[in-house]
Amino acid sequence: MRKTGNLIVDLSFEFAIKIITFTEHLENEKKFVVANQLLKSGTSIGANVREAQNCESKQDFIHKIKIAAKETDETEYWLLLCQYSEKYPFQQDLLDDIKVIQKVLSKIIHSAKS
Repeated sequence: MRKTGNLIVDLSFEFAIKIITFTEHLENEKKFVVANQLLKSGTSIGANVREAQNCESKQDFIHKIKIAAKETDETEYWLLLCQYSEKYPFQQDLLDDIKVIQKVLSKIIHSAKS
């Protein structure tokens, strides 16, 4: 797997790869709406994290990381819908991964504000 040495960049990239694979599985099951929403929010986390790496100011950095945090909440929502909906595939490891990413982003936001 691709490693940059930056924990959140690596976690969010690896998560995006897993989300792409999972949403392909959802599409194969003809769960197109959820697949599309999950693909957008799940890959957006890493995109915003990457954008934050080239921010113009501390406030810009915090803003981008907060957007990534919002995307983790949305992604968790779609994953929970899969978990609790009948006839939907679900992968517990994705929910576990999103919780780790949420904790890391929360710590980054807290540290950046201090």
